[in-house]
Amino acid sequence: MMDCSILDRPQDMAALDSQDMLGHIRALPDQLTAAWQLAMKADLSSLKGIQKILVAGMGGSAIGADLLAAYLEPICPLPILIQRDYTLPAWADASSTLVVASSHSGNTEETLSVFSQAQERGCQILSICTGGELMRRSQAAGIPVIAFQHHGQPRAAVGYSFGILLGALHRLGLIPDQQAGLEAAVRAMRVQEVSLLPESPVRENPAKRGAGQLVDRWVMVFGSGLLAPVARRWKGQISEVAKAWGQFESLPEADHNTLAGLAYPREQLDRMVALFLEAESNHPRNLLRSGLTREIFMVEGIGTDAYKAQGETRLEQLWTLVHFGDYIAYYLGMIYGVDPTPIEFISGLKEAMTGA
Repeated sequence: MMDCSILDRPQDMAALDSQDMLGHIRALPDQLTAAWQLAMKADLSSLKGIQKILVAGMGGSAIGADLLAAYLEPICPLPILIQRDYTLPAWADASSTLVVASSHSGNTEETLSVFSQAQERGCQILSICTGGELMRRSQAAGIPVIAFQHHGQPRAAVGYSFGILLGALHRLGLIPDQQAGLEAAVRAMRVQEVSLLPESPVRENPAKRGAGQLVDRWVMVFGSGLLAPVARRWKGQISEVAKAWGQFESLPEADHNTLAGLAYPREQLDRMVALFLEAESNHPRNLLRSGLTREIFMVEGIGTDAYKAQGETRLEQLWTLVHFGDYIAYYLGMIYGVDPTPIEFISGLKEAMTGA
């Protein structure tokens, strides 16, 4: 049963949140700091002559790489691609390619498959995990592995999957030092978070109010440039944390196809809400495009809202908006009366795949 009033009862939310998802969301700033420190201590001396980077991962272990690739687009001279599948593409050949195997558990079958193929082709490999089979295979083969401690769902460890990669690429001499920028992003997240915590009442809490607007709605999240993977993150959190349907779209691409679909089916469109993520650092034409696209949705009678990232730098804007979206998804789950951590359908599918 839906109960919006629960958002002003922190003790009831805590009772519903059996595995402390809120604690993991609050820990994201700490994760970024810890991840950077882990990367600074790692032995990466065997990785040299890298010309292209492929990150193999799924779900929560891949979204950090998405965020990283978008952030580093104007900084890193090498291509960074993310592979969410079982196979290593043909272009990933020999020692010029760095394959990063990213798996929270270390047992993700798609990632292990790419890892094995990367070994066979002689690619350079870096593994990121908490343990599992990936850790065992990496250590047995003398492959660098950066292990982190995290007891929770992969989606709640995005600070590690991003921060370790960021630090590793700096250590490899592929990007400038990001420590000062990362520290500024962490500070910006903490400043913003004051108004997002459960103790902050609905009337003063923008994440709680935002969640209330999504109840019983089909949620579509739009983002461009730096914020395109943030839109993907919001969609993923809405589905996994709130157990609600959602989708994401990237601008300007969506204006060349998705926008034409605002006619049918009318009954479903009337129940949709379109969220537009914006940041001052985005391309000015995309900022204009976002506002005009939102106007078209409103004229068609579709509910909309816009969220502007906080902070002065691209890294601050990226992470404040990621963190804000996590809180919205959490409070939406509270309204729906669901425990935000368990993912029964996904767990059931994994068990069926294991037995097949």
